[in-house]
Amino acid sequence: MPHVDIKCFPRELTDEQKSALAADITAAIVRHLQSKEGSISIALNQVEPEAWQQVWNSEIAPQMDELIKKPEYKM
Repeated sequence: MPHVDIKCFPRELTDEQKSALAADITAAIVRHLQSKEGSISIALNQVEPEAWQQVWNSEIAPQMDELIKKPEYKM
């Protein structure tokens, strides 16, 4: 039951672009984790730049050793 929670700065994405992003992410999860497409959920949460420090402090920095892709920036 994979769940992907994407946090990013606000983007003007159409519903079609959001669907394409979800399809690409879903395909990668199916391919790499052998999950069933119907078991995957994906959230897209847009975070204002001035609130990003909170995301860094609560979700990125504490899990740095477990991240499978680390950011190339520091806060």
